[in-house]
Amino acid sequence: MHNYKELEIWKASVKFCPKIYKITAIFPDSERFGLISQLTRAVISIPSNIAEGSAKSSDKHFLIFLENSLGSCYEIETQLFVSKDLGYIKESDYELLANELSSIIKMIINFMKYLQNKSK
Repeated sequence: MHNYKELEIWKASVKFCPKIYKITAIFPDSERFGLISQLTRAVISIPSNIAEGSAKSSDKHFLIFLENSLGSCYEIETQLFVSKDLGYIKESDYELLANELSSIIKMIINFMKYLQNKSK
């Protein structure tokens, strides 16, 4: 088992959450049950899956939850792109968020590789 609070991927993904909540606060009300809901659910899913997976009895099971976190990252990546194209977020904000998300994705992938190699 891993102490999720000590994992850099958990810390980075928790730090990312408020940024998505803040950016979606400027979206039109018509997106409350659309992009806003999708983005906020997906962003909180990243650290939540890391935390839940860290309690599993094996790295193999933890990897499943990390895959779920990674899937949420790719959902957010897509939703941010659509939000930018719809004019809900500025290009500069999109770039900042996309870069930070890319860093989280790389961290998750590297941690997954570490756990896979460790269990060989």
